[in-house]
Amino acid sequence: MAKTASPPQSFESAIAELEAIVQEMEGGNITLEEALERYQRGAALLKHCQDTLQRAEQRVRQLENGGLAPLAPNPDSPEAQ
Repeated sequence: MAKTASPPQSFESAIAELEAIVQEMEGGNITLEEALERYQRGAALLKHCQDTLQRAEQRVRQLENGGLAPLAPNPDSPEAQ
């Protein structure tokens, strides 16, 4: 039975691990049991990434609803002249 994998440290590390899993599985040099374990780990990483993105989207919505206003134009920028 496979040991429980630790949660990823960050969104970026989860993406990197997912990419490594895909490359390993596409290589075709692993057993069926190893492929199933990689698939299971990949599914957990995917869920972690989806949850992280959903939380980020909620934070952006909260910021927007809190009255984010466009920045005033920079008087030194070419667009302001």
